[in-house]
Amino acid sequence: MKSGFVAIIGRPNVGKSTILNALINQKVSIVTNKAQTTRDNIKGIYEDDEAQIVFVDTPGIHKPHHELGRIMNQSALASTSGVEAVILVVDVAKPFGDGDAFLVGELKVDCPLIIVLNKIDLAKIDQVQSLKARYQELYPKAQIIEMSAIRLFNVDDLLKIIKSHLEEGPRYYPLGSVSDRDETFFIKELIREQVLMQLREEVPHQIAVAVEKFQLKSKAVVVEALIIVDKPSQKAIVIGKDGARIKAIGIKARGALEERFHKTAYLQLYVAIKKDWLNNPRLLKEYGYK
Repeated sequence: MKSGFVAIIGRPNVGKSTILNALINQKVSIVTNKAQTTRDNIKGIYEDDEAQIVFVDTPGIHKPHHELGRIMNQSALASTSGVEAVILVVDVAKPFGDGDAFLVGELKVDCPLIIVLNKIDLAKIDQVQSLKARYQELYPKAQIIEMSAIRLFNVDDLLKIIKSHLEEGPRYYPLGSVSDRDETFFIKELIREQVLMQLREEVPHQIAVAVEKFQLKSKAVVVEALIIVDKPSQKAIVIGKDGARIKAIGIKARGALEERFHKTAYLQLYVAIKKDWLNNPRLLKEYGYK
């Protein structure tokens, strides 16, 4: 059996998590249309008769504005070390800009590089060709593949390219594994996904979720969680008029929990203000961002 680790990197909101979920045919990373949805390195495990591939989904690389952003960048870039291949995901529907130049300047790869030109369903042919030529010039040894992860276009071809870079090796995770993360992590992420979906653009980047209680019973899952904000004004936005927004978040998150656990979900959400938590090393560690 072939085996190995493959890092998936790119700018925020280019479709890295959608690609991971498509490759392993299961939802491991949350997906929204908000930048910086992924904050942690998340391993997703693919296995068939030929290979076990451990994919590492990473936070979007960006110019950081706070300590959390710096930690996210550091985590993403560190994932490219000691792997069998790196997948660089590019949103082909957008022109090459300052953020792309920043990533190129930060990225140092000493293994095979696969460049995925994602979202080709949203781009014109000349856009695709122009960006393809740009990346061929930047990375002449890289393999480039055009893809639409959301439409599952070229997923199998990407897998074939990845397998070509693997060698015979051990099974790193037990048969049937889909991720290295525990259930508490996924509960936190499912709730945060709904927060991101429900809130306006300026608030989600300054929100964290902490699971205070998790009980898995025979017929139910019981969860109490904190939605952490930076300012009193953000708390008001999360709660909404007469509690309407946090109720909507709770309903959607409860549905996601029931879909994951196949049990009735009892979810209690609270909102807490932790001023400047994004720059507080103790709080960042407490909320799982090391």
